[in-house]
Amino acid sequence: MSSKEDEKAPEIDKLADTGTLGKAIALLDLVTRAPEPLRFTDILKLTGLPRGSLHRQLRHLVLEGLLDDSPDGTYGPGLRLLEFASRAWAKSSFREVAAPHLLRLHQQTGETVHLGVLRGHEIIYLDKVEGRQALRLHSQIGKASPVYCTGIGKAALSVVSDELRAEILSALCFEPFTPGTHKDVAALLEDLQKIKSAGFAFDMEEHEIGIRCVAAPISSNDAAFASGISITAPAFRASPEQLKAWAPLVLEAAHAIQLDIPRRLGPAK
Repeated sequence: MSSKEDEKAPEIDKLADTGTLGKAIALLDLVTRAPEPLRFTDILKLTGLPRGSLHRQLRHLVLEGLLDDSPDGTYGPGLRLLEFASRAWAKSSFREVAAPHLLRLHQQTGETVHLGVLRGHEIIYLDKVEGRQALRLHSQIGKASPVYCTGIGKAALSVVSDELRAEILSALCFEPFTPGTHKDVAALLEDLQKIKSAGFAFDMEEHEIGIRCVAAPISSNDAAFASGISITAPAFRASPEQLKAWAPLVLEAAHAIQLDIPRRLGPAK
């Protein structure tokens, strides 16, 4: 299977049963996730939409600035998406609440600190404080990563309701990013039990070779919303012993954020 087909968004399978807005969102999802710009024929093959309908959808998205059509006939993300993302991040109350705690955690460790929120079966990174070290990470705010092989993802999964966790697990496809990536639900569940007991999660080069992290969850009282905070560093600076030493710090920061949520935003629902 080609890399373009590998990037097929799950929502695309439901295009025939959704409305105009749903189709547009699914198309945006498909194009923005693709590792390289897609041609019309690529999108046609991946979506299965009628040629005329797909052409109209793409034309509307281009006119609105949500997609960009290049002279070479390919489609990519439009600049207006960056504008939307910038506004969303700037107005994110949760991000504002967490910001001073991320900064404090960064000052304590000198390493990169991430804030992420659970969205479906992925973690979306809302904020990041870059490490002070010469060798830094290339993670990006707004990037989505799988829940099953990231510290924040596994931490968040450990605190959601049983019903939501089962729903998320049922939709997972376990891509083997590294030799350490969980291969199935059974292995992930075993890890989640340990995480729930300890209160924090490790990513021991499960998503990317050479990168490790320790993360702690943040959740609402009804466990319907879950997020997390992590300390991330290259493996040579993040030995198992060092990650364990950082664990109390990340737990303290996550707890402080959770306490600040009702004070700053009102009681969690």
